[in-house]
Amino acid sequence: MARCGVTLICITIKGITDMARHWTLRAAISSIALIGVLASAAPAAGPRDAKALEAAFDAQVSSADQLDWLKRMSSEPNQVGSPHDKANAEATLALFKSWGWDARIETFQVLYPTPISTTVEMVAPTAIKLGGQEPAIAGDDTSGNTAGALPPYVAYQGDGDVTGDLVYVNYGMPDDYEALARRGIDVKGKIVIARYGGGWRGLKPKLAQDHGAIGCIIYSDPANDGYGRGDPYPKGGARPPVSVQRGSVVDMAINPGDPLTPGVGATADARRLTRDTAPTILKIPALPMSYADATQLLSKLGGRRAPAGFRGGLPFAYHLGGDGGVKVHLAVKSDWSLKPIYDVIAVMKGAKYPDQWIVRGNHHDGWVFGAADPLSGNVAMLSEAKALGALAKTGWRPDRTIVYASWDAEEPGLIGSTEWAEAHADELKAKALIYINTDGNGRGFLGVEGSHDYQHLVNQVAGDLTDPQTGKSVADRLRGAILAGAYDHERTDPEALAAAEKGGDVPIGPLGSGSDYSAFLQHLGLPALNLGYGGEDESGGVYHSIYDSYHHMTTFDDPGLVYGALLSKTVGRLVLRIADADTSPQRFGDFATTVAGYLTEVKKLAADRRAEDEKRAKLGEAGAFTLASDPLDPVGPPTPQAMTPHIEFAALEDAVDRLKHSATAYDAAYAAKAAKLTPPAREKLNATLATIDQLLVDEKGLPGRPWFVNMVYAPGRFTGYGAKTLPGVREAIEERRFADANEYARRIATVLTAYAGRLDAARAIVEGKVS
Repeated sequence: MARCGVTLICITIKGITDMARHWTLRAAISSIALIGVLASAAPAAGPRDAKALEAAFDAQVSSADQLDWLKRMSSEPNQVGSPHDKANAEATLALFKSWGWDARIETFQVLYPTPISTTVEMVAPTAIKLGGQEPAIAGDDTSGNTAGALPPYVAYQGDGDVTGDLVYVNYGMPDDYEALARRGIDVKGKIVIARYGGGWRGLKPKLAQDHGAIGCIIYSDPANDGYGRGDPYPKGGARPPVSVQRGSVVDMAINPGDPLTPGVGATADARRLTRDTAPTILKIPALPMSYADATQLLSKLGGRRAPAGFRGGLPFAYHLGGDGGVKVHLAVKSDWSLKPIYDVIAVMKGAKYPDQWIVRGNHHDGWVFGAADPLSGNVAMLSEAKALGALAKTGWRPDRTIVYASWDAEEPGLIGSTEWAEAHADELKAKALIYINTDGNGRGFLGVEGSHDYQHLVNQVAGDLTDPQTGKSVADRLRGAILAGAYDHERTDPEALAAAEKGGDVPIGPLGSGSDYSAFLQHLGLPALNLGYGGEDESGGVYHSIYDSYHHMTTFDDPGLVYGALLSKTVGRLVLRIADADTSPQRFGDFATTVAGYLTEVKKLAADRRAEDEKRAKLGEAGAFTLASDPLDPVGPPTPQAMTPHIEFAALEDAVDRLKHSATAYDAAYAAKAAKLTPPAREKLNATLATIDQLLVDEKGLPGRPWFVNMVYAPGRFTGYGAKTLPGVREAIEERRFADANEYARRIATVLTAYAGRLDAARAIVEGKVS
């Protein structure tokens, strides 16, 4: 039984009604109080001045609320299909309704495998049983509340029962397999063990499978998030020896969402693939492991010494194995049934432009308790919804419709958001102006990635907010961190450093994958932003484990949820400013400049690869690799590769030049003449710009993964979460698909030219050249 706030209401399935009533009562009392405050400070119609509106919004944001919601929501295991996951969705629905939102739950039926049994054991040179649930830690009350938790597992591995020699493959990325091949090591018919890091989790068993392995173990090395980073929990926030990182290994590089219904919403009557025909489900068994258990295996491995880049933080020499010295038995059996998921959708209809939407989301499901990931972000979003509801009760209404979403099933594969986006694709493409996402939140510096036409707006908001630890603006603190990092020789983005030195806008990053923006940006072509504070928290040390708890979150990540309140104020300003702007506050020159930088990068990539190819060929002809190889520890030459040719960039260069000209001209015209636009001209301008980002879509999609249709932003095939910009060209060069590189240079040129043409049409409206 969990102690939940001052009322001691227990969050169980039979207690969900009481929980919802408690939150609804608190919300009603708080809203009544705020209405009194606003009534004395604003006209009956509600505050319309932007600063007054934002001040009234801030007055309703409460860290105390967030702490209460977080404690309740993270009190029991919260994975997809669990009673508490559904309870949280229902309680969230009750809160939205109590704040005056038009709210509902949308349900989808998705394939979500859950483990029936898991086995991992060393069978030679000695028999040792490994695995199992993580133990409770003193002082962390929920860590012992695991009756409803699933054992450590990775979703969408292939099931199976295998025994084989063990091979250590470092991070299990392509370069690691090349290093093994140069040492004469083949993983075919063997079980591999890879450490977390270096690339997305799902690539590790996928690449192992592609190389002929029969099973995969993924462990957390202390060098990456354990004692190599700080004191292990509970003394500090780093990963303790017994902690296991769960996660999904579905092949999201092909497409996220329900594996059986790619491209369509997973409604009850949707046509489905079979498990065997679903391309994103793996074929070999895989399990995650703690570094305490991994020590038992890795310390006994023999064979070749691991190269320097393979060595982690465990206190012994790393070896590669594969010599028959260590054998492992790995078995996973799962329940592969469909399970319901619960997306909570809340709508506040716009008074002026009801068919223009700002969509805002965060997910509510976790791997176990999920206090940091995702609930710290979810409760920040609830604060925003409460504040907007309170404003609406004073008579204020947004000009545009605001849609808030608490997604289910993000963790196994961005499922809740993807299914909703696919089910409502036509309406979203017609009405949605932007999707704004958060996930987990921490303490420290603002981090933002997304569509670069909103970069200036993000910087304006950051400049208007105060960092609670320094008293300086969020923007100034970020610039200071960039400048100090460069002085301390930390890796610093040159563009960010130049901006910080001039006191200008800090560039935002591009979006890859890993959270709920993916379907909106990369499948529908809508602009998107992803935000969060961090850099000084320690949530990474308990990521996806039972120790991602209320105690850890409020002790090591964001004590008092001070930055949770700041996140609410940050996103709230973005929502309000876009919702009430005469025209959506985009600055297209930032996008054009960013794309021009991406083109410079891919041209340099091609030139560098060509030079590297020439150098490798010359070294091979000279016998340099053979001469450098230690006869007692031999390493073969690199695998021969075809030379990188000159890529046909001319059309893309011309398109980028036109984009820069068109964006600069539009921004200048709008700055000079927007105030004089007549209402009909304003309406025409807004209609012209509403779908401009969708022009970056090419319906053919990327090579081998047609679900991803955005030609500027995509997750990498071999990075997973990490973004690849101008991906059709960049990845084709990296993977030596040179015909694809030439084709996609032309395709990207086409979409950028269309984008520039839309800007030209918008400028003509601003300048009064269109009646």
